[in-house]
Amino acid sequence: MEVAQEKEKKMKILCLHGFRTSGGFLKKQISKWDPSIFAHFDMDFPDGLFPAGGKSDIEGVFPPPYFEWFQFEKDFTEYTNLEECVKYLCEYITSKGPFDGLLGFSQGATLSALLLGYQAQGKVLKDHPPLKFFVSVSGSKFRTPDICDVAYKDPIKAKSVHFIGDKDWLKLPSQDLAAAFDNPLIIRHPQGHTVPRLDETATAQLRGWTAEILLQYSSRNLEVGKTDSSDTLKKVQNAATNVKIDKEVEEIVEAAKA
Repeated sequence: MEVAQEKEKKMKILCLHGFRTSGGFLKKQISKWDPSIFAHFDMDFPDGLFPAGGKSDIEGVFPPPYFEWFQFEKDFTEYTNLEECVKYLCEYITSKGPFDGLLGFSQGATLSALLLGYQAQGKVLKDHPPLKFFVSVSGSKFRTPDICDVAYKDPIKAKSVHFIGDKDWLKLPSQDLAAAFDNPLIIRHPQGHTVPRLDETATAQLRGWTAEILLQYSSRNLEVGKTDSSDTLKKVQNAATNVKIDKEVEEIVEAAKA
């Protein structure tokens, strides 16, 4: 007789799309990546707070409607509806969470980093568990002193990976954002301002990064009796299949066996 297993509780990621696109479009963009990388994560792709206020770059590529999180001037030093957006996302995170990490592209990545910095400084999400990790694709920092002096006051401790394109017009700002984090993993690609297709090397790097997160999460649950050690090993092994695994990931799996 088969014993019904309790449904696996996955770590939860809030995924924020780029300017004048949608949650559905970001989900499609991420689908370029090997699906096993985030197989053990529950990913939430909400639409932006405001309808797109102008032409979208994905018209004719992906169906509307399109959204934006906030508005800004060309030099990115003046923002409209940013405070309202931050408040909305904090309420969303609190009511739909708890969330373990954030993933964002372009405007969504910039906004995600702001939330991480603000939470670290005690400005927002005071009653929500600390957000543990961040996937940034073509992100950047806000530029006004009133934001920078708070959000990026200290290196942000959340575990982070930053995708930076050689042809991205936000290449330098993306590097600047990565520098705002403690020990960031930077994955470079030859493409432009897009969620890139990943070669075997980049896939292995991202897989190793997520495997570390899963191992840490499973180890904490094991300490408080929420999971079995075999579940811990299986989760990490599953996160490291179907690609060439670099030495770092192999070491993670071996450590779990010990």
